[in-house]
Amino acid sequence: MPSSSQAWIWLNATAVGLCLCTLTGLLLLIAVRGLGHFWPADLHLYVYLDDAGAKRRVLGELLETETVSRRQHLESGANRDLVPDNGPLRRLVIKTGNRRLDPPDFAHVFEHRIESASAPLDAVVLERVEWGNAHGEVMAVNGVAHGNDDRLWRTFEQGLEDARRLRRTLRALQGAAAADDERRRLHQQLDANSFSLRLANGRQVEVPFGEVLRAWRPNRMGVAEKLGHYFETFWLFLSQPPREANAEGGVFPAILGTVTMVLLMSVLVTPLGVAAAIYLHEYARSGVFVRLIRIAVNNLAGVPSIIYGVFGLGFFVYLMGDALDQTLFRHSLPAPTFGAPGLLWASLTLALLTLPVVVVSTEEGLSRIPRSLREGSLALGATQAETLFRLVLPAASPSVLTGLILAVARAAGEVAPLMLVGVVKLAPNLPVDGEFPFLHLERKFMHLGFHIFDLGFQSPNVTATRSLVYATALLLVAVIVTLNLTAILLRNRLAWKFRQLS
Repeated sequence: MPSSSQAWIWLNATAVGLCLCTLTGLLLLIAVRGLGHFWPADLHLYVYLDDAGAKRRVLGELLETETVSRRQHLESGANRDLVPDNGPLRRLVIKTGNRRLDPPDFAHVFEHRIESASAPLDAVVLERVEWGNAHGEVMAVNGVAHGNDDRLWRTFEQGLEDARRLRRTLRALQGAAAADDERRRLHQQLDANSFSLRLANGRQVEVPFGEVLRAWRPNRMGVAEKLGHYFETFWLFLSQPPREANAEGGVFPAILGTVTMVLLMSVLVTPLGVAAAIYLHEYARSGVFVRLIRIAVNNLAGVPSIIYGVFGLGFFVYLMGDALDQTLFRHSLPAPTFGAPGLLWASLTLALLTLPVVVVSTEEGLSRIPRSLREGSLALGATQAETLFRLVLPAASPSVLTGLILAVARAAGEVAPLMLVGVVKLAPNLPVDGEFPFLHLERKFMHLGFHIFDLGFQSPNVTATRSLVYATALLLVAVIVTLNLTAILLRNRLAWKFRQLS
């Protein structure tokens, strides 16, 4: 029989193993679902019978297969003659796109009703500026139907390239007051050229080239072409701003906002936490006051994050922000400058949120420094301040960075307090740009955590944005890991340096 201590060791090892397996499984799920969002899936054309028995055609990407009971199917109003007598039913979830041309943009097709399924080589996916993707077949360009498919596709690609060139010119003219006539002419030119798109139901519609960003025929693409398209889409996701209420486009403003806020929070919380830890451990005498401070610090670590958001809104935004506006920005009133939620107040709020972690970690590091090191320094004539800043603090810097790592990990994933003190669904201006003073502390910003919340719970079409939620979640994990690895490498370097000195 194992001893009691051995039993506890095995129990702890089992618990750690289960936690690691759970974490690994969660990361794998997010990675598979998130990275799959960028793969150019093939388009399938299904001919099937709907609930009323009418024949329909649908063209789209197969997302998943669901299992539905016969009873659920009958309760949904399906024709009893079209439902098998027994057994569960398999239902295909197909992303048809065409939300504006032929809504809705998702179809649910029962497997037993499918009469035929094919993968047309000429099926095309259009990534549009608005209304999501569209699926169909290009039939003509500017009213001209070319007899050769390759020639038609080359003409179509040339039209897309011309539209991209016009959009680049329009972006270059933004902000130029004397370019209104030129912009109007370019917009008219964008709308003048169009192509004919045939939908799965046989209807043909005219689509201006100005509405389309990219187009590809996935059923004609080989593995190498799909890999190239995959990495191109992934790069656009990282480098482009969002569109369509965050449901399309990229997340670059959210990445920049998250990283900027975390770095600014780190700059604010580190000196505050280190100063508090130095006072408590090096200067304060043991007593009721110090014990109360320690209890307060420990209790602050357990306060719900939304409470910090309410405090930040009341104290930082409404009190300090309004005072700054009255003192420094009186000429801008009644429009607030710092009297409204923004990057500075969000960073300060999260600095308070993570302050207990830095204080406790730094104080733990200070307690590990041998007292003989302090006494030897003082015996050689150094002052207490010189001993502290030249010997004790550098030796305790790995613990300071440990606290900072924990603070970054918590702050980067917080959403609730940020909703009150600065984060928004869509920010028209970036917090960091090329205009003086380059870092705009008063501006609202986007955040990856809030972006995930908005896509998962506020989107008008949650099914369409599900894969994008996984992709953004994976990106947030990658940002946090990158920031933490940077701090860990710096901490290990400092620890190695002081081990060599000792």
